Amino acid sequence: MSLRKADPLLAIARIVLIVMQALAALGAIACAIAVPAIFIFRSQVETELRSEGIPLDAFTALASLLALAAIAAALVFLVARLLWRMVGTVRDGDPFVPENATRLSRMAWITLAIQLIGIPMAAVAVWLNEITQDAHAENVGDGISVSAILLVLILFILARVFRKGTEMREELEGTV
Repeated sequence: MSLRKADPLLAIARIVLIVMQALAALGAIACAIAVPAIFIFRSQVETELRSEGIPLDAFTALASLLALAAIAAALVFLVARLLWRMVGTVRDGDPFVPENATRLSRMAWITLAIQLIGIPMAAVAVWLNEITQDAHAENVGDGISVSAILLVLILFILARVFRKGTEMREELEGTV
């Protein structure tokens, strides 16, 4: 029986990854459009900020946060796309291919970049909360996630495992 029919987890993973890619792409596009839009409509945005009693410094914070969010969402899309391709090799019955080791390494570097982008995003969010004096704002954190750092390490290690597994399979095939 092929994996295509036998493994519902792979089918679920593919659906989740399609949705994740769509949402990440939509978020990246929306934020990327919003950044120039708030500059194009700057006077209207500043008027709205003033009417809410928010200092105009919030404009810069908002533009910065949107730009960083666009980058982060685009990177999430890339990770989901790489994982989508890996799931395809698993579904096809041959996950130990050199491309998957490369994909895992790329996913690790991209995940690290997302984590690093989270640091200035958190700083800008704190700044935005301070200048808007938002007493009801939730704690935005410090941008550092232990679980994300752990994920980066796992991805790098799995990349090495896949690379070694591929080498061992090639050696075995060469001796047969």
